[in-house]
This record gives sequence, structure tokens and C-alpha cells, in this order.
Amino acid sequence: MSEFSHKPIMLRQCIEGLDIKPDGIYIDGTCGGAGHSKEIAKRLTTGILYGFDQDPDAVAVATERLAGLPAEVIHANFRRAKEKMAERGVFRIDGVLLDLGVSSYQLDNAERGFSYNRDAYLDMRMSKEGESARDLVNTLSAQELTDILRNYGEEKYAWQIAKKIVAYRENREITTTKQLSEIVNSAYPPRERRKSKNPSRKTFQALRIEVNDELGALKDALEDMFEMLKPGGRMCIITFHSLEDRIVKQYFKQLAVKCTCPPELPVCVCGGKAKAKLITRHAITADEDELRENRRSRSAKLRIIEKL
Repeated sequence: MSEFSHKPIMLRQCIEGLDIKPDGIYIDGTCGGAGHSKEIAKRLTTGILYGFDQDPDAVAVATERLAGLPAEVIHANFRRAKEKMAERGVFRIDGVLLDLGVSSYQLDNAERGFSYNRDAYLDMRMSKEGESARDLVNTLSAQELTDILRNYGEEKYAWQIAKKIVAYRENREITTTKQLSEIVNSAYPPRERRKSKNPSRKTFQALRIEVNDELGALKDALEDMFEMLKPGGRMCIITFHSLEDRIVKQYFKQLAVKCTCPPELPVCVCGGKAKAKLITRHAITADEDELRENRRSRSAKLRIIEKL
């Protein structure tokens, strides 16, 4: 599957951030095209990398690209990493990387139904299993659709779009990305449609997050993976939108807090200790060279912590 291409975002920064030990055990929770995974595995001698991906296409490609390296690719969502590692007798790890969001392959491959720029069957399932975006837009109520668009797309015209979707499907099933994009565009005021960004962007993001339960998976994985980390182990996470970044930022901040006493107390009485230290006080972003070469790096933010 040579067409599976995905440029690893902030590769150098991630490798440096993981502080890889040659005998360490590492997890790449979003293996994809194995861009990050391969660079991690190349630095291991007696250690091993476990790469997770729920997309069967990605699993096939990563398995091929990591052949001969100390790595194993596991077909599962990264939220199941603790369970899958336990099956292999692994309970402690030296580092974890999560490159969140949708891959370039999934966006560029029209048949996967992720992109509003390409007309295709409306799908958006990373795992190719379960409910699709087509199922959601043809069955959910206007209020349910509104909630999804507001909560996961931060779409201010959510109600208008939801009403347009419900009205459209009364006469014809919504089956393609082009249909959905045209419905969304029709719900936008003319002045908004004239702006450079496609009005469909937020709706497609919201539906993709809902279909794949992306935020739920992230919350589950953060706690499990941090628990598995050895002292000195590092967690590197790349996010691509504010919802993901807010979850990661708040969780990392919570782990790095020493005292949890109410602010009105003059001295600490809780005796609290930080569980991690922030390696990055502020999110790392792509440098100018990468921004020029890979436009999808523009919204990426990298945060790193180390377990104490």
C-alpha cells in the first residue's frame, strides 16, 4: 500500500523529547504510516516499540515498514494499550507518543470519506467498523446534531446546519461528502461563505470526533499510559485542535501540581507531591522549514511531560 503517505509532524522534536533509551519499551499510540515509529525503533537495541493503530490500512503499512526493526504493530485503538500490553506481560514503559487527529492518508484517500474537498461516500470511521458519519446525519435529531457540532466543532451556526440536514434528508438520504458540504454551505450566511476557509471544516471535524470517540479515547489513554510510565519516562502528545490540546494541557498541569490546598490557606497542609514535571512549559510548534514543507503542521502543538 505504497500510497499510504503521512509526514511525521515535528519528528526531531518528538525524538528528542522522548529521550530514548536503547533498552527501553516505547509505545506509539498512533502508528499510522510508521514515520515516528520507525525513528523510535531505529534507536533501540534490546528495547522494543509497540505501535498501535485502529485503522487496518495503517496496520498493514506499518507492519511492512517496521519489518526487521525491534517493533510490533498492534491492531487496536490506543485506549486499549494497557490491556494489550498486559497480554504481552508488559506493565511498565519508558515512553509514549501520541500524534492525534486524522492522518494525511485518511484525508487524501477519497474513499475513506473524511474530506470535504473530495466527493466520496460519507464515512469517517478510522477503524472501518461501527457507526459512520452517514448513519449520524441520517438518524440523529436536530438537537443531537446541534450538540455534536457545538461541542466538537465549536460551530456557531450549529443549529442552522442541523435544521438544514434534517430538512434535506426528508426527501433524500445524505450519502456523500459533497452532499453534506453543500448542505453546510447553504446554512451559512453569504458573508461567511465568502471567507477563505471552507464552512464545512468544523462540521466535518465534529462528526469525525463523534464517530471515532476521539476525545473519550484520549481521556482514557492519558491516565492508563501515565500509570504505565516508569519514573523518568516521558509522554509526548501532538494535538491539532483546541479541544484535544485543552484536555492534554489540563491533564499535564494537574500532574505537575504539588499543592492542592485552597488558595486562602497561608501554608500547605496537604503534603502533596507532583507526579510529573513539565518538559515543555508551553506547547512546541513546527519551525518555519516544516511549516513551508507541510501545511498540516500549522495547527500542531507538542506537549511533553516526564514522570517523577
